[in-house]
Amino acid sequence: MQPSIYSAAAKGIGSVGGCAGIPKLRELKSRKILEVSGTQKNLCMSGRSSSSCFGLRFDSVSMGIELGRVRTVLRPSRSVYAQASTGGDIEDIEPAKIQRKSSGTVFPYVGVACLGATLFGYHLGVVNGALEYLAADLGIAENTVLQGWVVSTLLAGATVGSFTGGALADKFGRTKTFILDAIPLAIGAFLCTTAQNVQTMIVGRLLAGIGIGISSAIVPLYISEISPTEIRGTLGSVNQLFICIGILAALVAGLPLAGNPLWWRSMFGIALIPSVLLALGMAFSPESPRWLFQQGKIAEAEISIKKLFGKERVIEVMDDLKAAARGSSEPEAGWFDLFSSRYWKVVSVGAALFLFQQLAGINAVVYYSTSVFRSAGIQSDVAASALVGASNVLGTTVASSLMDKQGRKSLLLTSFAGMATSMLLLSLSFTWNVLAPYSGTLAVIGTVLYVLSFSLGAGPVPALLLPEIFASRIRAKAVALSLGMHWISNFVIGLYFLSFVTKYGIGKVYLGFASVCLLAVLYITGNVVETKGRSLEEIERALNPAV
Repeated sequence: MQPSIYSAAAKGIGSVGGCAGIPKLRELKSRKILEVSGTQKNLCMSGRSSSSCFGLRFDSVSMGIELGRVRTVLRPSRSVYAQASTGGDIEDIEPAKIQRKSSGTVFPYVGVACLGATLFGYHLGVVNGALEYLAADLGIAENTVLQGWVVSTLLAGATVGSFTGGALADKFGRTKTFILDAIPLAIGAFLCTTAQNVQTMIVGRLLAGIGIGISSAIVPLYISEISPTEIRGTLGSVNQLFICIGILAALVAGLPLAGNPLWWRSMFGIALIPSVLLALGMAFSPESPRWLFQQGKIAEAEISIKKLFGKERVIEVMDDLKAAARGSSEPEAGWFDLFSSRYWKVVSVGAALFLFQQLAGINAVVYYSTSVFRSAGIQSDVAASALVGASNVLGTTVASSLMDKQGRKSLLLTSFAGMATSMLLLSLSFTWNVLAPYSGTLAVIGTVLYVLSFSLGAGPVPALLLPEIFASRIRAKAVALSLGMHWISNFVIGLYFLSFVTKYGIGKVYLGFASVCLLAVLYITGNVVETKGRSLEEIERALNPAV
């Protein structure tokens, strides 16, 4: 699920779901998590969108004209399929549909789903301020090993949850999986709130981790499947924005700790509220019409489409679903199908994007941001956290507004190029003696530019792009696999990062990160798909002509 993102460490967090972490790492290693999904075959599809980010603008077309043009909708779709089947240049294919005004609305349901993203960020960030106080209260103030378990158990649970989320979503549907997900989220928060010993706290963190792991898989999956094509990019990146908001909310929730050491219990208890709201909201949210169609529940799929997109688009969307399924009676894919020659290229692109994201250095920047800011005269950890957090939210907001205009691929290229430049600046500020008088200022500028660049593309795009390019029969499992591999690679990188810094020095490590970012630019140029302006069915037919 993912999908960039944050992982908590002792008094600090890394990056998760496209958000740069809040810097307050001291004793434990920072780790990074990223909600993401798999990828598909190499091709680019350029197109237009008739709406923009938060200032949504739809073409005004009457219902009569809408229904009168249903036949024209199918013809371009078939031409896309034909061109893909005959080996045409898919990069030159124009978007098949003209997007039209819809009387339905997806915004309330996207908002409900984003409660899962908010909890994702909140549970990752809440330990940042609470660890010192809960350690004193539970009698582990001198035991850094047990404190490390309190922090890292969440990551172990998230790994299990991310692998589980896809299977649950395929079996029970997206909305029921959300409701099931609320159970470990709520129980985990309750156990952490009421814990009288470290064992209970660890169990609570494990359950909360399972919950956020499932959320990381199904939030981007559900949003991508219920969003209209013309604003799917914007809504998909909102998921990442809410992860950032969740982390910042955890930071704000910790402000009363200085005056009330027992406030840490209330900090964990706050997470109960969105957990309950998530379950209640999903009980009234429509199921993904794509999942319903795959299950043969045609009437229910039509009802869901009417609720999400409006009755005037039922025929259009159903025709799209039928065209995507035409000629294919294949069952849902098993886990081993993901590694078949048919799908491996797609899955490998997803894995590569997450690997580049992990190796690009977001955790290193966050880890050293506090000391960087202090060298520039910014002594307040809260101010440093606020600056990093504000840069992150700003970059994610800008990315949301550009996702359906500039496209996913161009944002990724711009993001990694900016990160490479920022990393080079950071490396030089630490190693060039001639820059020593300005090193603090240059390091702060490099840090802020890096976080902005990361949140512009490398953070939010993978979690949006990968569900788009996976075929429907592998989408849920492929998203889950990609996120699971992300959590594992996050753990391994976090384990060895400090050893590399000790051996080679931070300047050389930053230079290595810059090189990784440049390699990412080359890889993305040749392998990543542009999906803006395309329905999921169009993308699937183009990338999987055999389906």
